[in-house]
Amino acid sequence: MAFIKSIVRLIVLAAILYFAFINNELAVFNLWPFDIEVTVSLSVAIVVFVLFGFIWGKFDSWFAYSPLRSSLRHQKKQNKKLSKEQEKLTKEVEGLQGDINELKEKEASMPKPPLKQRIAAWFKRKKEN
Repeated sequence: MAFIKSIVRLIVLAAILYFAFINNELAVFNLWPFDIEVTVSLSVAIVVFVLFGFIWGKFDSWFAYSPLRSSLRHQKKQNKKLSKEQEKLTKEVEGLQGDINELKEKEASMPKPPLKQRIAAWFKRKKEN
């Protein structure tokens, strides 16, 4: 995408420079509140105004995107904080998983009650708390 942008910019720049250098007449610019007259070649004036517009546009877009850049910085900080919390919780889950495995091993090593006791346990009334 950046390559295409560069090509389009070069084509537009070439067209502007071609237009500017074809117009070689002198132009008089009056700087109104100061009563100053400036006479320059029209091609120089076109190039200066286009350059000024380009720089103005770059500054305008930079200021327009400053809230977005601020939001991105905030999100990066939040992501780092959440990543650290996730690592901590992952370690805690691993520890709990180990505890579950130990309890399963203990239960497996315990002798099973006989069938008669298991059936009797089904019909036992549970105490209410």
